[in-house]
Parts: sequence; structure tokens; C-alpha cells
Amino acid sequence: MTQAFQVVIVGAGLSGLRAAREVHNAGLSYIVLEAMDRVGGKTLSVQVSEDNGIVDLGASWINDTSQSEIYKLAKEFGFDLVEQRTEGRSLYRDEKGEVHCIPFEMPANLEPEQLKEVDQFMQLLSEYAEKCDTGNPSDGPDATQLDSITVAEFIAGFNDPGASALVNSITRSLLGVESDEPSALFFLDILKRGTGLKNVISDFKDGAQYLRNRQGNQSFCDRLAAGLNAGSVKVSSAVKAIKQKDGEGCVVETIHGDVYRADKVIVSVPTPLYPLIHFDPSLPPAKKALSESAKSGYYTKTVLVYTEPWWHSAGLSGVYSSADGPVVFTHDTCVPQDGQYSITCFHAGDPGRKWSKLPTEARKKVVLQDIRAAFGTVVDTVPEPINVIEKDWTKDPWAQGGPGPVWRPGFLAGDSGNSIAEPFGNIHFVGTETASVWRGYMDGAVRSGIRGGQEAVAQLNIST
Repeated sequence: MTQAFQVVIVGAGLSGLRAAREVHNAGLSYIVLEAMDRVGGKTLSVQVSEDNGIVDLGASWINDTSQSEIYKLAKEFGFDLVEQRTEGRSLYRDEKGEVHCIPFEMPANLEPEQLKEVDQFMQLLSEYAEKCDTGNPSDGPDATQLDSITVAEFIAGFNDPGASALVNSITRSLLGVESDEPSALFFLDILKRGTGLKNVISDFKDGAQYLRNRQGNQSFCDRLAAGLNAGSVKVSSAVKAIKQKDGEGCVVETIHGDVYRADKVIVSVPTPLYPLIHFDPSLPPAKKALSESAKSGYYTKTVLVYTEPWWHSAGLSGVYSSADGPVVFTHDTCVPQDGQYSITCFHAGDPGRKWSKLPTEARKKVVLQDIRAAFGTVVDTVPEPINVIEKDWTKDPWAQGGPGPVWRPGFLAGDSGNSIAEPFGNIHFVGTETASVWRGYMDGAVRSGIRGGQEAVAQLNIST
């Protein structure tokens, strides 16, 4: 039996559900189809224990200034926001395996003159990023040249080995890939859409890592879904085909054989997953090339839960970074109000991929060894965690990595790059990678959902 709606939304993450709210508020009929067995997409919040609070295994941070759309939702839903810990010194393991105790937010163990050079380089990088045209990537100065080389090749032009190591650590942490993988244009575009390099890497006010949600970020999606019509969100309903004909709207079919007719379809799945859906007719060549060339980075979290924040009394921030892994970097993810004390370890890029090939218990063992060795340079005894929680996003069939899609050279400076957010007939595309601001972040996801929902509503209003 075929059901008919004015709009079908494919995907119940932040962008899909925010698009659904636009459709709902316009009084249109709709249904949301989600492949996973839950709403939330790449937000996933879990209890650290039966009694002590929540931790995020997916998207983690927001801010209350430039990320205005996600912050607006946080205030609407009454969420308690916790400032990221920025007190204390951090730890850094260099290429030789030596651990250094360094000031917070210093990228490595640097002498004053080296730090000055890093600041100058980062300013130069920010100036390059500022030239990007986020509306049409191909229109920016030197766009074609920048899209023909990788980030590593771009940085090599500065003839500064220290800069190469620094930027590789940024692409690894930010995108889950090494600097020899993404297009230089894509990387600079990400920085521009994130309001600049300084904010992208900062844990302070205006920074990308400024605030965490005590209730967990999956609750954004839970609350958005709860505000929709009862029964309008169907989980475990992966879409396998979307067909459209001029003047006849669209037909959407799930892997279970459920069929839905719609005037409009809003697709809210990661771009690398478009090939899992059969589009009839096929996607335009530019958009198809963009989806087939996209890849997701390697990103896994291991959360270590403790009975107390023992690193606080040692004067440490909870931040530890390593040149070679297996733990690429850590953050303090405590929520003191709930007695939730944790350090979240991030495994990303090549070190993460290497670590992921180990058996489960071996992965846990090397993480604990890494943390024990690093923090043990400052504290006498590093206690055993009371719980260890791991989430490997590359093993999730409906995510296939994180935090978002990455493009190699040759696809953004041209029709493909400009097509990412363009509708195809009656099909509209949303997702954080389509956002003009904060691409790859929750705020970008929300903004894209608003845009896509309003597009569909406006066109339906015109047609009626």
C-alpha cells in the first residue's frame, strides 16, 4: 500500500528533523524516514553509569555566539550548558615519544621564538581562508589552483616543517584525515565557514569547543522529533530508491518495501551515502561526482569514566595530544553537577585506523597504557577507570566515519562544488556539509535543515 504526503524527509538527524519542523510549522503533511534504529544521526548520548550523567559519543560542542541556530535550540529546550574546562596545563607527546607539560592551547612544546612563528603562520593561513567564497567555492581567488593540490602540498610551499606537522595535526583532529588527503580549497573553506582558524581550534568563548550540553546532544534530536506529529518519524526505515517524474512528484521506497508518494523529498544523509540510494533519473553529473568523490574521515571516541577528576588536583586541563597516537587527543568531558568525571579520547586519521585494527581488548589496553604513560609524568598514580565506552563511527553503516565528508582535490572548484546544496527537481538536499556557516558542525546541520525545509515549503506554496 502506498501512502501519500506532501513532503518525505529522509534522515532523522539534526538537519532532517529541523527541516521537518519547517514543514510541520507550514501545516503540510509529512513523514520522516530514518535508517538507524534511533533519531540523532551523528549525535549519540549515553549514560556513563546507572547513576552518573551523560557523555556524548558523537558531536560534542557548541558556542553561544556564532553558532546561533543550535544555541537558539538549546535555550528553547532549556538545556544546561557546561563550559569546556580550560584551566590547568596540557600534555603533549612528541615524535620521539617524550611527554611535555605545556600551557593550555599551546600546539606543542615550543620555545618563545617558535611560538611567535606559529602565530604568524596561523595568521597567514587565516588570511588565505578568509579569501574563500563560501557561496560559490569556485569563485574565490586561486580557487582552481587550491583545489588542484592537497593541504600537505599547499603547506609544503611555505617550506616550514613545523607548519606541516601543525597543520597535519589540525586536519587529523578536525576532519579525521591526514593532510595529504583533502583538497587545500576544501580545508580553507572549512576554516572560513567556521569563522576562522582561531575559532575552529579554540575551547574559549566564540570557539568551536566552548560549550557542552549536560543533557547530551542527542536530546536536540529527541526534542525536535517530539515536536512533530505523532507517528511521523519512522526509524529502521532505510530508503533504497527515490524516483521522480515531471509533474508527478516523487516516489520513495524503503528497503522493507514501504512506498511513499510525495510532492517534495528532502534528503538528509551524508553525501558519501548518496550512492546507497537509487535515484531515478540519476543525479546530475556534478552532484553525482561530488557524492562519489566524498569520503568520511576516521573518527572514534573512547570515554574513560572515573570516580573523581584526579587530573584537576594535579593542575591538568585533561587535554593530551600525541604526534603518533594511539590517542590523538583528549578532552575533559566532566559534568560535576552529575558526579560525571570522564576523559574522552579521540582516535583519528592514520593513527586511529591503525589502532582500530586491534581486537577489542587490545584497543582498550593500549589506550589505558597511553593515558597512564602520559598523565603518569605528572601524577604519581593514574587510577583505573570504572567504565570504558567506545564508539567507532566508521563501523556504523549509516555514518561510515566522521565528523563529516571530506573532498580530495579536483571537485570543489567547479560545477560539483557549487552543486552541493542545489535541488534536483523535487528533491532538496540538506546536511551539515551543505551549510554556508559552520560546515561539519551541529550549527551547520541546523542551518541547512532550515534552508532545505524553507525551500520545499516555498516551492509547494508557489505551486498551489
